[in-house]
Amino acid sequence: MLSELVKNKHVIGLKQTTKAVKNSTAKVVYIAQDAESHVKDPLFQLCTEHSTQVVWVPSMKEMGQALKIEVNTAAAAILL
Repeated sequence: MLSELVKNKHVIGLKQTTKAVKNSTAKVVYIAQDAESHVKDPLFQLCTEHSTQVVWVPSMKEMGQALKIEVNTAAAAILL
């Protein structure tokens, strides 16, 4: 599931992902299940409002490793 994120044009991080959803440029949003509720819940709500597909990832660490970044990340998105 993360392989699609890695091989397509994407953004990483909560701010960039939120911006992409608001601008209707996010095709699929990936949210880490272990992110804090005050981080993931508003993003999930925004995705629901914008009819953006959400894929849940088990952990922030797993997403960070898949994206080959040195930090964990709560969110990322494939762009249109």
